[in-house]
Amino acid sequence: MNFSLYTTKTAEEIFDEFKVTQKGLENGEVAHRLNEYGRNEIEAKEIRWWQIFLRQIKSPFIYILFVAALISSFLGELTEAIMILIFVVINATLSFLQEYHSEKNLKLLKKYIVSRAKVRRANEELTIESQNLVPGDFVIVEAGDKIPADLRFLEENNLMVDEEILTGESAPVHKTAAAQAQPAKEFYQAENIGFSGTVVVAGRGAGVVLATGKNTGLGGIAKLTAETKRVSSFEKGILGFSKFILRLILITIVLVFLANILVRGEKANIVELIIFSIALAISVIPEPLPAVTTISLSRGALQLAKSKVIVKRLSAIEDLGSVEVLCTDKTGTLTENKLAVEKIKATNEEDCLFSAAIASSFLSGKEKKPTDAFDIALCEKLSPAAREKINQHKRLAEIPFSPARRRNSVLVQTDGETELIVRGAPEIIFELCPKLKEPEKNSLKIWMAAEGALGHRILAIAKKKISAQDNYDLEKEENNLQFLGIISFVDPIKKTASHTIAQAKNLGIKIKILTGDSPEVAGAVAYKIDLINSPHEVITGDEFDAMTHEEKHNAALNYSVFARVSPEQKYNIIKLLQEENEVGFLGEGINDAPALKIANVAIVVQSGADIARDAADVILLKKSLEVIVEGIREGRKIFANISKYIKVTLSSNFGNFFAVATASLLIDFLPMLPIQILLLNLLSDFPMISIATDTVDQDELKRPKSYNIKEIVLLTTILGVVSTIFDFIFFGLFYRISPGVLQTNWFIGSVLTEIILIFSVRTKFFFLAAKRASTFLIGLAVLTVAITITLPLTSFGQKIFNFAKPQTNHLWLIFGIVICYFTVTEGVKLIYYRFTNHSQKIPA
Repeated sequence: MNFSLYTTKTAEEIFDEFKVTQKGLENGEVAHRLNEYGRNEIEAKEIRWWQIFLRQIKSPFIYILFVAALISSFLGELTEAIMILIFVVINATLSFLQEYHSEKNLKLLKKYIVSRAKVRRANEELTIESQNLVPGDFVIVEAGDKIPADLRFLEENNLMVDEEILTGESAPVHKTAAAQAQPAKEFYQAENIGFSGTVVVAGRGAGVVLATGKNTGLGGIAKLTAETKRVSSFEKGILGFSKFILRLILITIVLVFLANILVRGEKANIVELIIFSIALAISVIPEPLPAVTTISLSRGALQLAKSKVIVKRLSAIEDLGSVEVLCTDKTGTLTENKLAVEKIKATNEEDCLFSAAIASSFLSGKEKKPTDAFDIALCEKLSPAAREKINQHKRLAEIPFSPARRRNSVLVQTDGETELIVRGAPEIIFELCPKLKEPEKNSLKIWMAAEGALGHRILAIAKKKISAQDNYDLEKEENNLQFLGIISFVDPIKKTASHTIAQAKNLGIKIKILTGDSPEVAGAVAYKIDLINSPHEVITGDEFDAMTHEEKHNAALNYSVFARVSPEQKYNIIKLLQEENEVGFLGEGINDAPALKIANVAIVVQSGADIARDAADVILLKKSLEVIVEGIREGRKIFANISKYIKVTLSSNFGNFFAVATASLLIDFLPMLPIQILLLNLLSDFPMISIATDTVDQDELKRPKSYNIKEIVLLTTILGVVSTIFDFIFFGLFYRISPGVLQTNWFIGSVLTEIILIFSVRTKFFFLAAKRASTFLIGLAVLTVAITITLPLTSFGQKIFNFAKPQTNHLWLIFGIVICYFTVTEGVKLIYYRFTNHSQKIPA
């Protein structure tokens, strides 16, 4: 529904278009329209649980693991097959539970479709279930009501509506029944429209239903939220890595098999070659990757939980480390989301404040507590004694605030004296105070301009004493007023906001504010926290929409503050940013839901709306935003450890793979038996899993992280070549002795080199200058080394795995080669990082 079409229409035009009168619709017409337009509820295409589950296994890496499990089972390695399947089941189950929960977003939006509504039908006022409202119904709303559908107000009495869930504006707005001169394009411009899900905080109103259910403004947000699907940077990185491994394995099987056929000719044992080629290919597969990621992410979630942060999607922790741009909604995240009295410009500040409070609507006796943001701020500023003194005043008459008058007036009586107090826009109050001299006006205007530049809201107050009368005409009495002063109001910036923003910048993250608030307020907040150099460096939603696609792209990258933006505009800005960046979004309102859903990482504060919290990946239970910085650090630690695992496993697996594949062409027996290859793979996996618990150098935390497949392949290929060279040294030393000796000693050497490689690749620095490895990693590495050396010495190892009992001098020779391998690997690594400028400093 295009609500802007109805903002400029008169009451008569609205009645005519919807074929209704002030008496309301007839019951027969209601039934007809209910059948035509459907119920007033948000419907969504239901996604079955099994569809969500199937999504979890539609991944090249999962396919690889399933094939590996089948082949391992075929080769008799049931333990290996079971472990692979366990990895897959854990990973798929966690992902399924997270996605199943997130698909409930749409259902939460229904909470904002109220259960009952008051309507006028056939000249009778009724209370009905809101789902039975139809376009053309004449609806009545009062203070405390949630508006049940999009309404065009035709009657109003001091009607104030809280639209923060749609616009992000913290202060309630006054609604009018008059037609607007210009059509409203955005929610905040619609002065005579009541939007579904917003709340009436004061007064009374009545109007015609323009749209229901999915056709409302709230329904449009629901549709955008439901249709938005997120692919996280973690998922994209793992997907790219999986595709690379899959291609490598397919090429491997074909080349090894064909090469052996060409070299050996008729002597080739086809069955044995097939099994060997497949086992060799499986040795490249990093089966523990799901376990490594699950352990890493779970540990990260536990660490953040200590800081009172709930992580709903585990992979979001790692995604935090990739964030390059952090977008945030100003209200409630950077500010306190409430107004406070900032300054008073008056000769008698106490009298000015007291008179402004007397004119507050909640002191009329109709309200037990303040509902208007300005009134709440005034009440909190008063001393307890002043509040008590106000109760001694009796309100005789009032004229509520209206956009046309831009002021409200109250007549109060105390101690036999009657006073008229008027408060409103300064320029209006100035005209009612003829005794206010021009120099004084100019001084006040300068002060107002300075406050306005800071994003402060302004309220002027004046009064006069009048004689007691039976009937008062307040509008006629609004003249020759005594000017009391001006009060400025501010939505206070949270104490931790500036520090948090500065910390984020230090981590290489660009901060952008996306808010529905005014450009003056948004610019002032951004300027105060040193996000922009001038409070005028702001672009509005209308200005953004008027741009070409290329201009929008540049604006999204270059501007740090976007004001008066709608939910769709927030969504589009984030999409543009994602063309070049990984984007995190911090919000809390319903208007943030689509942007939260599409962002790479969605973060919501505890006070956020239900739909915003459910669309989020990370929920902050503490009001302090410093935990975001901790989350980013934790994400980068996890990224670093998963990257370590990938680099170590590919380097060692590539090296062993190239060497064993080449050696198979040079001798008439297999250099390592398929069962030994699988055991090698299994043993090396244990310390690999413990990489998830490893410590991380401070240098790894300074910049946003993302998977660079080319960089990983380049480094692992170089280190793989080093590994291959040393594998050939093992081959050259032992292949003449006997097949059993070569197979056993090569097996021991392969496991030991793979274990020691972890302690080299885990840091970009010289291994002694890096942070100490985690105790768990060291413990599992030592245990694996002990098993590797001991197993070939036992009858069990010799019988089951066909090991030959290693000789003592052979073991010492293997240890010497392993030490040389580690030394060379360290040198190659340091040279690589020096020439690629990945790191130049010694870690802290």
